[in-house]
Amino acid sequence: MFSNYEFEHTFDEMINEEGEIRTHYEHVHDLISKMKGKELEELQQSMQSYMMKQGVTFTLYNGEEGDSLERTIPVDIIPRIIPADEWNMIEKGIKQRVTAMNQFIRDIYHEQVILREGIIPRKMVISNPYFLPEMMGVSVPGDIYIPLSGIDLIRDESGQYFVLEDNLRTPSGLSYVFKNRFWMRRLVKDLFFQHKVRPIEHSLNTFLSVLRSLSPNNKKDPVVVLLTPGSYNSAYFEHTFLAQQMGIPLVEGKDLKVMNQKVYMRTMKGLQQVDVVYRRVDDDFLDPLSFRSDSVLGVPGIMNAYRAGNVAITNAPGTGIADDKAIYTYVPDMIRFYLNEEPILSNIPTYILSRKDDYDYVLSHLSEMVVKETSLSGGYGMLIGPSSTEKEIADFKEKIIKSPEKYIAQPTINLSCVPSLVKNNIEGRHVDLRPFAFMGDKQIDVLPGGLTRVALKEGSLVVNSSQGGGSKDTWVLY
Repeated sequence: MFSNYEFEHTFDEMINEEGEIRTHYEHVHDLISKMKGKELEELQQSMQSYMMKQGVTFTLYNGEEGDSLERTIPVDIIPRIIPADEWNMIEKGIKQRVTAMNQFIRDIYHEQVILREGIIPRKMVISNPYFLPEMMGVSVPGDIYIPLSGIDLIRDESGQYFVLEDNLRTPSGLSYVFKNRFWMRRLVKDLFFQHKVRPIEHSLNTFLSVLRSLSPNNKKDPVVVLLTPGSYNSAYFEHTFLAQQMGIPLVEGKDLKVMNQKVYMRTMKGLQQVDVVYRRVDDDFLDPLSFRSDSVLGVPGIMNAYRAGNVAITNAPGTGIADDKAIYTYVPDMIRFYLNEEPILSNIPTYILSRKDDYDYVLSHLSEMVVKETSLSGGYGMLIGPSSTEKEIADFKEKIIKSPEKYIAQPTINLSCVPSLVKNNIEGRHVDLRPFAFMGDKQIDVLPGGLTRVALKEGSLVVNSSQGGGSKDTWVLY
């Protein structure tokens, strides 16, 4: 199965530079080497079939025509394995980063010390579309703005980990982590139990405990709900899965009502007060009385109830100010400013195109760069220079010239590869990693592993599910 496996072009997580199997991958390599491609393919097809039957889907949208396609996210049967020492470093780095970003969000909506000190340009924050003046001076339960975060990591050609971007508004992907593990334990149990894999099964209990702890009225048994935009949302399966697994009601905006600055849920027995809203609705659509007046997804008046301290909303509105792609460049400065520490996880070198020197350099090196629109995510609004045509580069250049402040750029990094099953063969495919962190009032817990996303096309660096990428189960070893 590995006779034609290539590993020379980037950092390979299974094979080292001398062509030797890394210790933590030895069992996987030995077992798969004894299997036939058809056998592996049948296992993978079984896993995909089970996912489809259980409705584990993701909706892809055609932005130009408005068409949509619901499909399963392809799952690769070969796990990604992370040894204990690597994970310990990742975990410490995630906790450090999330702590600093949470302090930054609180500071921005209160004292704004970091702006007065000139660490971050005031204009970059105040004029940012994710900055919400409505959050100024609002008390947030426990000062916890980001109870759930997903931090995207990549590895470069040397194997060093870098933060690619931060996801703090409505991080997605948790459900796929649990579903991947569920079926891997059953379909490749011989392989799974040859490894001492850190469990993830109790992580949703941890997240639920975090949500319950945010109740502003200190109830012993607070009512927590998950607010979804509805069944047409691309991540609706995830919303239903998380609500079911945590045992909390799944509600839409029409199921909630605000009276006397309190939020109530309509039930068969009448109205029931809600204490915590885990929302998967974007800021703009959360409250038509405060934000977009045409929104039918949110709850009229919920921001008044929030400001009055009668309900917790998580993640807090306005957290997008910290995961904006331009603000991302200042996270290492946040860590030094708020924690007086050096960053454990480094950023990718990033050019901000509103700066003249950065603008001039990037425009003359577009064919070498990855350029991203700061307000978009999911792989949309991107240019990957080395794999783009001259026309695509020229068209994107016009967009940059028109609105340079909307873009950042980064050098193209050849992401690390892991073995993946491709048409009955084992081939290397590029991956990233999204660990999830749960921030409570006493500590931060990081789910062991997270979501490994894999670019299924040969040579592709785009791993996003919205762009056709797949996923893998991620095993963190003791």
